Amino acid sequence: MSIYSQPFLIHKTNEKIKIDGDLTDWKTPFLGPFVVHNTGEKATQNTFVSLAWDNKNLYLAYKCSDTKIIGTAQIKDSQIFNTDDLAEIFLDPDGDSQNYIEIGVNAFSTNYDLLLKCISEECGGWKTSMDFDFTGLESVSKINKDGYIVEIKIPFSSLEKVKNGGFTKPKIGTKWKGNAFRIDYGNTTEYLALQPYKSLNFGFHQPKEFAVFEFVK
Repeated sequence: MSIYSQPFLIHKTNEKIKIDGDLTDWKTPFLGPFVVHNTGEKATQNTFVSLAWDNKNLYLAYKCSDTKIIGTAQIKDSQIFNTDDLAEIFLDPDGDSQNYIEIGVNAFSTNYDLLLKCISEECGGWKTSMDFDFTGLESVSKINKDGYIVEIKIPFSSLEKVKNGGFTKPKIGTKWKGNAFRIDYGNTTEYLALQPYKSLNFGFHQPKEFAVFEFVK
């Protein structure tokens, strides 16, 4: 597990955040813009994310500039990451690169949630569980004149049910590994990240290079 340094902050909120694609109830700062995930180069279109928490939930809000939105409304757990513009969050609280989660939401409010049990060669590679569902997960997207907004609510109680996931209810000072991403299919396809990978490896699944998120007041 890499040394924690310059973590991205998850601010505690006293606001009641409604998952509706309207950001007027968001008071926590936005991070970004995202960059190309394996080069650090400037993205064609901007993406920003804000993270907040209270005693029960983790909240995320994405602002995605987009002049050509690709995708459709689909059934839950469709493999929209192969076809649609979307925002994603990966979380690996104990930083062991195993039993981490992936959640993605497209511009039409379709979401999927996925458990990555282990992707390394030591375990045989790519042991995943798409049928794992996080109870109480909420997501809503809203298209606007600049692109689209995505809001996500993840209950801590659902994360604690992940076997060997290291998910414990956070407190001030708790640090989790993870990263926030966006896939932008449009005039050009770009894979974007809040924190790029120094190894220059292609693909979002580089858990040893995940960023650090710290829960703060």
